[in-house]
Amino acid sequence: MLTALCIYRVKAGSETAFRALLAKHWPTLRRLGLAADEPSIIYQGKEREGAPFFVELLTWKDAEAPNHAHEIPDVMAVWEPMGSLCEARDGKPPMEFPHVERIQIPFER
Repeated sequence: MLTALCIYRVKAGSETAFRALLAKHWPTLRRLGLAADEPSIIYQGKEREGAPFFVELLTWKDAEAPNHAHEIPDVMAVWEPMGSLCEARDGKPPMEFPHVERIQIPFER
């Protein structure tokens, strides 16, 4: 499995439309066998000056799944409109997809 931290810088006023696409995102990837069984975890926030952003913690089935997804029309039917609702901001791209790994930290009590 491969986990990505998907950061979406959404254009102001497009939050509702973007949320509707996010509601289709993981189910589409899962139906096509690209995503893990556990649904994405999604957060919404605001950057300085109130600009909206979303963060999706998405687990792919394997390291090849994100590359293969670009070839599937059902995925692109979600991704293309998502891209049109995002914007570059403060020198950062409209979307970022760093891969992350969960680690265990023994917290002191």
